[in-house]
Amino acid sequence: MKKHMLLVVLLLLVASFLTAKALKVAFIYVGPVGDAGWTYAHDLGRQYAQQVFGRDVITSFIESVPEGAESESVLRNYAQRGYDLIFATSFGYMDPIINVAKKYPKTIFMHCSGYKTAENVGTYFGRMYEPRFLTGLIAGIMTKSNIIGYVAAHPIPEVIRGINAFALGVKYVNPNAKVHVIWSNTWYDPAMEKEAAISLLDMGADVIAQHQDSPAPQQAAQQYGAYSIGYNSDMREFAPKAYLGAPIWNWGPYYEKVIRDVMAGTWKSEQYWGGMADGVVDIDISDLVPDTVKKLVSVFKDAIIEGKFHPFSGPIYDQDGNLRIPAGDVASDGELLSMDWFVDNVVGTIPK
Repeated sequence: MKKHMLLVVLLLLVASFLTAKALKVAFIYVGPVGDAGWTYAHDLGRQYAQQVFGRDVITSFIESVPEGAESESVLRNYAQRGYDLIFATSFGYMDPIINVAKKYPKTIFMHCSGYKTAENVGTYFGRMYEPRFLTGLIAGIMTKSNIIGYVAAHPIPEVIRGINAFALGVKYVNPNAKVHVIWSNTWYDPAMEKEAAISLLDMGADVIAQHQDSPAPQQAAQQYGAYSIGYNSDMREFAPKAYLGAPIWNWGPYYEKVIRDVMAGTWKSEQYWGGMADGVVDIDISDLVPDTVKKLVSVFKDAIIEGKFHPFSGPIYDQDGNLRIPAGDVASDGELLSMDWFVDNVVGTIPK
């Protein structure tokens, strides 16, 4: 009798295991997973989560989804197919997410870089301005012409904030250097981004930084014998003679946390904005950077992580000489998230 009962229990456990519903998690990308940049970094995070959870989670992704109406149909399709959690990884997906979330209240949506939330919509991002400042320190020391080029993506606060943080790092070590900005109005268009970088190099820039997802600006820098600062991931293989380093993303642990919360039924809508202290953002530095510069960067990195230094510490002036952040003050999150002005060592304008 006892053996029979034990067999029944074992069979029930096996049946439970076989019929357990895996959490279905979708990722929507604005670029190709092979961009070596923004989308590549997110997909590394997806792969990390898949490896952590194994059969308990099913992940799916769709790449190169345009922002706007087309993204809304992709979001709706995933929700209709019973996906429990959807990560949408570009700013322009914000309104489509809000629209679809109203119709699928049982689906949880996570939007990267946005600011609109709902009961089943949360937002997440990283304080990329922290490692941006650190790469500015490197660029400010490594430049000889004092002309530093920056290939900017779209004129939104995220991009403007990054340019300013980088420029503040440059200014901290080299008050004579200027950061020259050219807009490509792209996230991923290698040909256009390379042309923008070349126009900066023709102006005399000997360091090129970027916000886009392709390594094209760095390849242009290498072609011209200049240095480059990448973005999103370690891109040294594309321009090994130019690449000084990059501010990089590490999404895996955060994706693991959100998935665990959803599986446990403890997920709640929030606006997450993590920094280097959380590990969601970091800096990669190549061997082209002297050890003395690496040590300086390390000191500032530790100070930021420990809360002893903030890249947007006053006094900070804008291009017109207006005092934006007084001495002794630090920019608030609200000011950072709505930033629409350039600091005083940036050369260029912000399109309306």
